[in-house]
Amino acid sequence: MENIIHIIEGCKRQDARSQKMLYERFYGYALKIAFRYVYRYDVAVNITNDGFVKIFRHIERFKYEEEEYPERLMMAWMKRIIINTSIDELRKNNMTPEIGGIPEYVWEEPDNSQRADQLLLYKELISYVKNLPPMYRVVFNMFVIDGCTHFEIADALGISVGTSKSNLSRARGILQKIIKEKEEAKSWSI
Repeated sequence: MENIIHIIEGCKRQDARSQKMLYERFYGYALKIAFRYVYRYDVAVNITNDGFVKIFRHIERFKYEEEEYPERLMMAWMKRIIINTSIDELRKNNMTPEIGGIPEYVWEEPDNSQRADQLLLYKELISYVKNLPPMYRVVFNMFVIDGCTHFEIADALGISVGTSKSNLSRARGILQKIIKEKEEAKSWSI
């Protein structure tokens, strides 16, 4: 496997081979991020591809000097671009929720670092998050899953920090209700 620094430097030189390697290496990662915001597979693929276009266009802005973990930095930088591209798509469609499915292979971790039970819990959580109203879903994804602050969320979505906090609180309340109902249904079926 090619060293990530060599791939990044190749992308900065606009080397097509390096761009292909970066794309193939992080495609699944980027697609999962996009799919948390937009639930139609075809739209998530378009967002992922648009995100990679932005990544390649602005790769010279990516800095990793004297950093021990350039791959982690690349993933964080890429994550921000994919999230912003997803939010732009949601804005374009007036935050209309997208419904759809995603192929199983997208959930698979290339290094098998996630245990099967963790993967099932993650998939279950994402399926519950799909049921949230669009703005609650976006705020929940950004805060809980992607680790953004309320200030970052407010700035990205053009809302106040208070609205971000309120939407997160309401999203958590809805999710707690969904989980409680699912647990009660399981206990009745036993």
